[in-house]
Amino acid sequence: MKKALITGITGQDGSYLAEFLLSKGYQVYGLKRRTATPNFENIQHILDKIEIISGDLLDLSSLIEAIRASDPDEVYNLAAQSFVADSWPQAIYTGYATGLGVTNILEAIRLTKPDIRFYQASSSEMFGKVLEIPQKETTPFYPRSPYAVSKVCGHWITVNYRESYGMYTCSGILFNHESPRRGLEFVTRKVTNGVAKIKLGLQKELRLGNLDAKRDWGYAGDYVKAMWLMLQQENPEDYVIATGETHSVRELVEIAFDYVGLDWNKYIVQDPNLMRPAEVDLLLGDPKKAMDKLGWKPEITFENLIKTMIDSDMQKLKAKK
Repeated sequence: MKKALITGITGQDGSYLAEFLLSKGYQVYGLKRRTATPNFENIQHILDKIEIISGDLLDLSSLIEAIRASDPDEVYNLAAQSFVADSWPQAIYTGYATGLGVTNILEAIRLTKPDIRFYQASSSEMFGKVLEIPQKETTPFYPRSPYAVSKVCGHWITVNYRESYGMYTCSGILFNHESPRRGLEFVTRKVTNGVAKIKLGLQKELRLGNLDAKRDWGYAGDYVKAMWLMLQQENPEDYVIATGETHSVRELVEIAFDYVGLDWNKYIVQDPNLMRPAEVDLLLGDPKKAMDKLGWKPEITFENLIKTMIDSDMQKLKAKK
């Protein structure tokens, strides 16, 4: 039985990855920071099938102990301060958790069990003010937020440990991926939850920032399969994981409101306070390498993803009522 350690297991990606690895027969461990009010909502249904280990990406000794306790064959680093908007007021913490934290866990692996296969969750935000369309593995980075800068750091230290120590380390440059488990602070879930509330009479308006920003949105459940596939290859390489399609926030809003039979123009309020200090206007990934080498492809369409998220939010809200 293979063993895997997942950092950030309580998040969207961590929960889907844990489910996927369990289906593959893995013994799954999850690294969780000690908090006063732990949130296991995304993994409540599999808590009896996994083992939670306390640890912190900012504490090297705790990471060494976590690796010794779990003795994993694979480590998936999905933990980060991952909300872009918060990375400006929390720039230093973001740099530590999202950037330096990667170095800590790589060093823990090197010192404890260097033959572990390591996956780093890189981000399309690293491309920022894009220098090429579409973006692929060789496209230069131009990060536009403290979060993106920190992700670039994590990405390159992963490359550096691969080249310096011969470790099996790779990064998945994942474009935006969503699901009903996405946090409410992210624009897709903010829209689907807001639309559900407006439809049920629980909210009168939805405040958003830049409606013209374009993203390559996919389904998180599809993307975790690519993470696993990367670690099953003979040699470690980095891959762009994307749908190859881009949609604006405006399109997202139109699809969501149309699905519940409402005119979005009557409810959307553009709020200047929700505009980024430095915007990323267009992200569009080229997943050709992943498709050719990994045999991976996205299965859920953008429109069906948004409808599924609205259905889920409607059910949750009705249950609370």
